[in-house]
Amino acid sequence: MSTHPAPDPALSVAPTGTIRSEPPAAGEPPASPPPTKRTLPGILLVALALFASYAGLIAILLPIQVATIDPENKVGNLAIIMTTSFVFTLFAQPIVGAISDRTRSRFGRRAPWMVGGALIGGILLFGMGLLNSILWLTVFWVCIQVSLNALQGPLSAITPDRFPRDRRGAASAMFGLGMQIGATLGVVVAGQFAANVGVGYAVFGVIVIVVTVAYVVIDRDWSSKDAAVAPWSGKGFLAGFWVNPKQNPDFFWAFTARFLFMLGYFVVSAYGLYILTDYIGMSLTDAAGAQVTLTLAGLVPTLVAVALSGWWSDRIRRRKVFIYASSVIMVASLSLPLFLPDMTGMTLMNIIIGFGFGFYMSVDTALMTEVLPGGGKDAAKDLGILNIATNIPQAMSAAVAGVIITSLGGYPMLFVFAMVFVLIAAVAVAPIKSVR
Repeated sequence: MSTHPAPDPALSVAPTGTIRSEPPAAGEPPASPPPTKRTLPGILLVALALFASYAGLIAILLPIQVATIDPENKVGNLAIIMTTSFVFTLFAQPIVGAISDRTRSRFGRRAPWMVGGALIGGILLFGMGLLNSILWLTVFWVCIQVSLNALQGPLSAITPDRFPRDRRGAASAMFGLGMQIGATLGVVVAGQFAANVGVGYAVFGVIVIVVTVAYVVIDRDWSSKDAAVAPWSGKGFLAGFWVNPKQNPDFFWAFTARFLFMLGYFVVSAYGLYILTDYIGMSLTDAAGAQVTLTLAGLVPTLVAVALSGWWSDRIRRRKVFIYASSVIMVASLSLPLFLPDMTGMTLMNIIIGFGFGFYMSVDTALMTEVLPGGGKDAAKDLGILNIATNIPQAMSAAVAGVIITSLGGYPMLFVFAMVFVLIAAVAVAPIKSVR
C-alpha cells in the first residue's frame, strides 16, 4: 500500500512529459510525484508562514528590540544588522538550492532542507527575545535569515519539480497569495506583541516549524536516496553559479527584466512614509496611520490579481502578455501622485499598483520556472539565482531613492524613475523566446 497521497487527476496530467506518474528506479535522475490535492494549499500555507515571519520580524519586532537596547543609536544599529544579514543571505538561496538539487535522501531533495531551515530558524527565534547586545542580536539575526532562506529556496523549487509547465501559473499564484497575505498578517500579529517581543519571536518560530513539518509529512516527496547524482566537483559546483548569457539568453533576459522591474517598484515603496510626510505634507503621526490604510487598500486588488492572472495564464498558455499588461498598469498608477499629490492620489495609486503588481507576481514566477537552464535539473539553485534579481534591487532601492530625492529632482522624479524602469523591464521580457 502506497504511503504517498493519491494524485489529483486534474493536476497530474503532464502534456509536456516532464512530470512522472511513478517513482524513478534506482540510478535514474531524481523526480517528484505529481501534485496532489494537498500541494497547492501546502505551498500557500508554508509561503504564508514564511513571509508572515519575514514581515513581522522586520517591520515590528526587530526595530522595537533594537530601540530598547540602545535608543540613541537605533537607526544606525538597525542599518548595521540589516546590511550584515543582507550580505550573508544574498547567496544563501542559490547555495542551499544547489545543495538540495544534489541531496539524496529517503525524504526527497527538498524536504530535509525545508525542515532543517525551519527548525534552526524557529529555535533561534526562541532565543532572540533574551538578547540585550547588538552584537549577539546581529549574529542571531543573520543565522535566522540564512535559515529561513534555506527554507524558501527549496520551497520555490516545488513548482518546477511537481507541476507541468501549463499548471505552474496556479502554483505560482499560491506562492504569491501566501506572500501577500503573510506579509500583511505578519505585521498585524507582530503588532500584538509590541510590549513583549520575546513572546512574539516564539510565536513566529512555532508557526514556521509546525507549518513546514506538517506540509512535508502530509504531502510527501519521492525518495531520492538511490537516484543518480553527478560526481562531486568543487570547481564544477562553483562554476554552476555562473549561467552563461550566450548559452542561456532567456534566463539572462528573465533575470534582467525582474531586476529592473523590482528596482522600479521598490524605489517608491522604500520611501512610502517620507512620501506622505514630505511630498503629501502629512505629520509623521498621520503618515504612519495613512501607511497602514494604503497597505490595506492595495491588499485586496493584489490578491485578486495574483489568483486571476495565475489561472488565466495557465488557461491561455501565455505569460509575457500579462507582464506587459502589469507594466502598463504599474506605470498608470505611478503617474497618479504627479497629478494628485494628496491622499486621494496615493490611495488610487496603491489600489491600482496592487492590481498591477499582483498580475506581475504570479506570472513572472511561472515564467522563471520555464527559462531554467538544462530543463530545470538544477531548479532550486537556478531559482535562487533569479531571486537575487529581487534581493539586490530591494537592498539598493533606499540608496537609489535617496540620491533621486536629494539630487535629481525630488519626489516627482522618484515616480518618473519608477515608471521608466518598469517600462524598460517590460521591454526586456520581449527577447525571451521559450515562453509565449
